[in-house]
Amino acid sequence: MNTPSLLRTARPALSIHRNLNCWTAGITKKHRKLYLNTFPTCLVLPDGSSIKIDYDEPRRIITLPLNIEMLSEEERRRRLEARRPITKTKIVEEYQDDFDETKFYKLSK
Repeated sequence: MNTPSLLRTARPALSIHRNLNCWTAGITKKHRKLYLNTFPTCLVLPDGSSIKIDYDEPRRIITLPLNIEMLSEEERRRRLEARRPITKTKIVEEYQDDFDETKFYKLSK
């Protein structure tokens, strides 16, 4: 029996054939040697649109900063006023006490 001819016929049967098509990208995983934990996060761009990304820290939403120099003067003033801290005013009530002890003691005697 000729063993090399048997091995030649067995090789195509052992090889795995993979069809690559448009559906392969949808049914796959991230091919990495080191798998890090990533968390689904919503990234909000300065124009208000949002993108779903995988982020390495557990956050629900990330908002990118807005470039104030590109805004109009009115919009810039409005945004800067919204950033200022709100100062709370304390209302102190002053009571006017017109109670006289001497009148109370005189009536009770």
